Amino acid sequence: MSPTPTRQHTTVETRPAAAPTAVAPRRGLLPARWIRVGRPAWWAELVLIVAGWMLYNTTRNAVHSQRGAALRRAGEVLHFEKSLHLSFEQAANHAADKITWLIVGMNYYYATLYMVGLIGVLLWLYWRYPGHYRAARTALCVTSATALLGFYFFALAPPRFLTSAGFIDTVVVHHTWGSWASGSVDSVSNQYAAMPSIHVAWATWCGVVMFRLAKKPLVRALGVLFPLTTFAVIVCTGNHFEADAVAGALIAATGFAVQRLLTGRPTLPRPTAARRIRA
Repeated sequence: MSPTPTRQHTTVETRPAAAPTAVAPRRGLLPARWIRVGRPAWWAELVLIVAGWMLYNTTRNAVHSQRGAALRRAGEVLHFEKSLHLSFEQAANHAADKITWLIVGMNYYYATLYMVGLIGVLLWLYWRYPGHYRAARTALCVTSATALLGFYFFALAPPRFLTSAGFIDTVVVHHTWGSWASGSVDSVSNQYAAMPSIHVAWATWCGVVMFRLAKKPLVRALGVLFPLTTFAVIVCTGNHFEADAVAGALIAATGFAVQRLLTGRPTLPRPTAARRIRA
């Protein structure tokens, strides 16, 4: 008979599971007690808007004394763009001017819809997404304050003032009522605040907020179209150079970046994360 094989018992050494590595919270420049989340009081937001409008008026009145410099810089910006072979403002301006209904609609868009869109997105954000309102509003305030610095230190006339260079002032030609360039509103608008384009800056802010937070694909699509349409309008109407639009988009990005630097948190969630939260 063959010997019965002996069983060998293998001892498995179990090691305790490693403790999860603690992730250090993001730290911003502002103390944590200063950072609040949630819907602020409506009257506080109203005070902030009035203060911003008063600051804009102060800046606007100071810029009027720089008319000569603003016109000179406009010529320099146009020359710079042409040297890079990137200037298509004049071609777009003349092409749109040939279609009366289109250019008149663009004139009214320029005068009204950028503000209507901004107010609409702010109200939508305030009521539907209060948890993101304060951070997004901070980014908007930084964007607007940066624009004011540009208006004051780099007064720039719009292309429509360069009639000698071949640009068409579409508001004057088509007698568009109520535009910032028309006689009835000219006294309360800053005619030399072309750099950066506040229209593009605010439209970019609106577009990012809509795209990041909206649940419906249509609203997200509008978030993409709004800044692109605004860019087309400001160029075709002769109110801004391409460089103004680029600067406007950059200061909007700066607003989001500064907000994150101050709080240590992103202004808005990623689109996938936002949809997962709402699901």
